[in-house]
Amino acid sequence: MGFDCKSHMKRIDGDAGYVLEDVPHLTDYISDLPTYSNPLQFNPAYSAVKQYFVNDDDTVAQKIVVHKDSPRGTHFRRAGPRQKVYFHSDEVHACIVTCGGLCPGLNTVIREIVCGLYHMYGVTRILGIDGGYRGFYSKNTISLTPKVVNDIHKRGGTILGTSRGGHDTSKIVDSIQDREINEVYILGGDGTQRGAAVIYEEIRKRGLKVAVAGIPKTIDNDIPVIDKSFGFDTAVEEAQRAINAAHVEAESTENGIGLVKLMGRYSGFIAMYATLASRDVDCCLIPESPFYLEGKGGLFEFIEKRLKEFGHMVIVIAEGAGQDLLSEGMDGQDASGNKLLKDVGWDQTAGWPVMIIPITIAYFHHKNTNQLRSYSEHEAANSFFMKPCVYVPAAILGIILGLNGYIYAYSVACLPVSTASLILATQLAFTALFALLLVKQKFTPYSINSVVVLTIGASVLALHTSSDKPNNESTGCTIGMLVNNNFKVISREAREYELGEAKYYMVMIGSALTWQCYMTGAIGVVFCHSSLLSCIISTVLLPVTEILGVIFFHEKVPS
Repeated sequence: MGFDCKSHMKRIDGDAGYVLEDVPHLTDYISDLPTYSNPLQFNPAYSAVKQYFVNDDDTVAQKIVVHKDSPRGTHFRRAGPRQKVYFHSDEVHACIVTCGGLCPGLNTVIREIVCGLYHMYGVTRILGIDGGYRGFYSKNTISLTPKVVNDIHKRGGTILGTSRGGHDTSKIVDSIQDREINEVYILGGDGTQRGAAVIYEEIRKRGLKVAVAGIPKTIDNDIPVIDKSFGFDTAVEEAQRAINAAHVEAESTENGIGLVKLMGRYSGFIAMYATLASRDVDCCLIPESPFYLEGKGGLFEFIEKRLKEFGHMVIVIAEGAGQDLLSEGMDGQDASGNKLLKDVGWDQTAGWPVMIIPITIAYFHHKNTNQLRSYSEHEAANSFFMKPCVYVPAAILGIILGLNGYIYAYSVACLPVSTASLILATQLAFTALFALLLVKQKFTPYSINSVVVLTIGASVLALHTSSDKPNNESTGCTIGMLVNNNFKVISREAREYELGEAKYYMVMIGSALTWQCYMTGAIGVVFCHSSLLSCIISTVLLPVTEILGVIFFHEKVPS
């Protein structure tokens, strides 16, 4: 949702470089607007307090620290109650709407607006707009009183409901005019406030006596001048729980790294405050502080040093950090008009062949970058970015994994299903044995019993499998089909397929994608947890396959 709004921001220049960026006001387009005494003057709870009202000339400086010879700089109008108001309490018909994402404290803000209008200013007609901007013209309203909002601050979310998008300026202002609303309180983020500015411009064009008040909603705390945005403290508190969990996980694993990505868009306040409060974070990456990965002083060098020293570490990264290090291609906007940020954690969930694309691009990009700009005058550009002690074992494991895939494909193509299943069933015990020998995997009596039972059960099931591969039919594995020269069989199978040739190719492509997802998930489990868990999942799925065969293909399985 994009907005094209030419806001009538007022700029007033004063002496010594003083600049006031003022907000639009009703008096800008309605002349001779009557004023009334502020009802707070007659409220016994406030009338005794001197200097309570804000002077019309009070402003807040954008920059607190200035030099003695520097200009006074930009200032903003100070918020607060004035001695004179432009609405009589009896004529006020207010409404409140919440838009965009959820934020801690939304119900509290709604409650305070309602109670403040009712008890402090004597306003009794207050509506709640249900479901964001589109609620103005597509949903019913909610009557709000202090009794209705009495305990809503104890609940999460917003009692009014919220949504992104749905901004139809003409329909919204028509609804405001038809309902005779003259005070609109809009709670939302930057996209919502841009929408509020557009609503004001339409109200201004129509010459309506309607005040639009924007209340910024963001947990990111990225609003200048104000002390703190509501919801920020709760976000920091919840972030510490995630950091604590990541620290426990990382500390329990050799060379474990706990990576916690926190919200914040272009500001790192949540990440920074949560890091300072936690004291378990080794590295905090925020958008305000650029960083680089390779070379002396880079992130990779720091991670390597930290792991050698402590054996584990925790990294906290703000949502918008490192955007210049990621590939281009995400230039879209969400429903509120905010630019979509590139995900720093996307590579963790990608598998072959998807993973090879960014890896290849990153390799040539870094190679060209290093050729043009090295990190020091005497350092030559590197063609390899992995140290030999890491590269050689990784290459060996890659060859072994490829050989394993080839042998598995060949066995599926040439061996009976029962024999291939038996080989697959022994993989769990084999992996458990080498996990014990190589990485000192700790086993309990329960885990040993589980490995033995699953292995024996899968082996018995494999020995009694009778649905061997028929002759002259293609297999579902590329390497196996190449070995067995089965590609020439596909066209014949498609013609003989009972459901039709088109559905044959749909089933074949669907099966290929399913296997792709299965292998990606298996490798993902290995990287995120352990190879032992991956084998346990594969072994458990073996009897599931037999059960599905009985259900869908009515195969006969011996007791």
